[in-house]
Amino acid sequence: MPDPLDRLAAEGLVRLQSGRARTTPRWQATMARAALGLQQSGAPWKDLRLPVVTAMIERFPDATDEEIADLVEAMVAVEEAELAPLWGGTAPR
Repeated sequence: MPDPLDRLAAEGLVRLQSGRARTTPRWQATMARAALGLQQSGAPWKDLRLPVVTAMIERFPDATDEEIADLVEAMVAVEEAELAPLWGGTAPR
């Protein structure tokens, strides 16, 4: 499998800006749908990984478990970096 971050960029889910990966509107919409679905189903989640996993499965329905895990690991790092300023410099896990 290619580098997960490269795959996310090729799919238009992240873009490189000033040497770091940033989320795109396409990813933000996918993540919003995942979070809404979790909320509507009453899922008791407080971990950023759950909506990321849900969104990755939506975007890559034919991916193997290993591929999903690699993509989630890469995207969680991007999301945590994006959200860290909102949480005082560190994102909770």
